[in-house]
Amino acid sequence: MTTIDAPRTSTARTRRGMNLEKWGWMYMRASGVVLVVLIFGHLFVNLVAGEGVKQIDFAFVAGKLTDPFWIVWDTLLLWLALIHGANGMRTLVNDYVTKPKVRSALHFALAASTAVLLILGTLVIYTFDPCPAGADPEFVASFCSTL
Repeated sequence: MTTIDAPRTSTARTRRGMNLEKWGWMYMRASGVVLVVLIFGHLFVNLVAGEGVKQIDFAFVAGKLTDPFWIVWDTLLLWLALIHGANGMRTLVNDYVTKPKVRSALHFALAASTAVLLILGTLVIYTFDPCPAGADPEFVASFCSTL
């Protein structure tokens, strides 16, 4: 019996442009790995090193936020975690919301809330005053008396 091979044609459509779903998937994997390092470093410094949880007060946070290393660390933690979470929520909305108008409204609300939280969080990190005027000297960092 003889068979004739028909020419193979692809029925899959090719999309031109950037595949945002692929980049979102890749971001989730990469940011997840970096976040594990950032979170465990954050927990170790705040809860294990030194006196443990007893040491966390305004002076401790003020001391950390005067060091550029911790400013960058906390900024990375904030941005990666918020965008990672928002991307996960976007995926949930895409999977479970079937009405296009509701999906668009939820995407807008998610993007707006993420943007507001990123802006406010970044402002707090970069405009934090470790030596507020009129503060009780018992609660501020020890280096404030020398300023």
